[in-house]
Amino acid sequence: MSLVKAKEPITVTNARYRQHYHLQTPGGWLNDPNGLCYFQGYYHVFYQYHPYSAEWGPMHWGHARSQDLLHWEDLPMALTPGDPEDTGGCFSGSAIVKDNRLYLIYTGHHYYDDGDQDHFWENQNVAYSDDGIHFTKYAGNPVIEAPDDNGQDFRDPKVWAHDGQYYLIVGSQAQPSRTGRVLLYQSADLFNWQLLGPITIAQSIDSEGFMWECPDLFHLNGQDTLVFSPMGIAAQGHDFLNLNQVASVMGNLDYSHHALNRGSLYEIDHGHNFYAPQSFLAPDGRQMMYGWMSSFDDPYPEQADGWCGCLTVPREYVIKNHHLGMIPVAELAQLRQQTIVSETIQLNHPVTIAYNDAQHAELDLTLEHPQNYQWRFRNQDQVIMSLTFDPEQNEFNLDRPHHGGKRYVTITPQPTHHLQIIIDTSSVEIFINDGEACFTERYYIDEAPSVILSAREPTKAQLAAYQLGIPD
Repeated sequence: MSLVKAKEPITVTNARYRQHYHLQTPGGWLNDPNGLCYFQGYYHVFYQYHPYSAEWGPMHWGHARSQDLLHWEDLPMALTPGDPEDTGGCFSGSAIVKDNRLYLIYTGHHYYDDGDQDHFWENQNVAYSDDGIHFTKYAGNPVIEAPDDNGQDFRDPKVWAHDGQYYLIVGSQAQPSRTGRVLLYQSADLFNWQLLGPITIAQSIDSEGFMWECPDLFHLNGQDTLVFSPMGIAAQGHDFLNLNQVASVMGNLDYSHHALNRGSLYEIDHGHNFYAPQSFLAPDGRQMMYGWMSSFDDPYPEQADGWCGCLTVPREYVIKNHHLGMIPVAELAQLRQQTIVSETIQLNHPVTIAYNDAQHAELDLTLEHPQNYQWRFRNQDQVIMSLTFDPEQNEFNLDRPHHGGKRYVTITPQPTHHLQIIIDTSSVEIFINDGEACFTERYYIDEAPSVILSAREPTKAQLAAYQLGIPD
């Protein structure tokens, strides 16, 4: 029985910034995606959820499901904190299906009785469901407690099956070095876990972080890929400019020696608002993922309206030029309700796309022999954001002049560029060269924006512009 007193969840009071085709709460706070899976004919997405205010608070698990990744059904909260194993919150975790039962493995958060919200401890717990809607917490929780050489940060288990056994990784901080690491555990039944040790550890705090949150490990194109959210990395030139980052490393996990032979950290999204991604293996073999459109440095205007936060569109992980990249899932093409323009143009002067509704739109652009060109998103005379390509540096910069400044990514030289830009009420997601680079952004305006293309040198471009909406 939960110790949390029943309350009424808050609701949205103003829909001015509400998204049309992104997952968001019916009211209240949202952050990390959790428990992504496919179970009994539905895609399931859980998320960190505070239902009683639009501020961060004791974490619950919100829950939605869909059969097509477009139409979503809000379900009852899957996990509510307050039991002995999760007195301070049900923090992030993952899901796995075993014998037609859905298991959630999540972090229980606990505060010490000193009033300090930064003084806590964490453990790992299990809940399960036969219908994918109603969940029971395992009577033997917690199933994993932090080892002696761990700091207080010990969270976000990701579970998978391999060769008849179950494995999970946990984000961790080693002591006394105070460096981030990922711990590996093994089990035959999901309840009894053996610590195998760290599979990899940060080389230093400045270069790789003091804590590795939200680890995710999967096999893609013959390699094991670890994605995680390292905290505390110092900016490295034009990379790792956010307060907190998302990085990937690629290599091979040696299950016998419990070690990941891996390369250097690579930033997988170069925008201002991307954090805590999680992925799952779809029935057709795609490694699909969601991320949280975070805003560590800027305010959230939607908090005044009774809600806060949303997830990215569903994306597919791909390997591009030996790095991990992301593309929108193919199902999103069904959002295209109207073709505004589809033609080849000579881009040598500013071109404004005549959308009926530029806040719910897609731009698909292919440029031949690209020179210096720019995409701008304007609100009357004010540039909300712009994306500019510098051919001398082979570098894109994404500029939000009034919120957070510039972000950058360098690409490999290409004879053509392909850009796919998906715009919703308060977000923009930019995909470059079919997975080579990505920018994720939030924005807030109250008037209709304009979408403008321009180039300094004549450039041939294939332009397709679509009006987007959820199909009936």
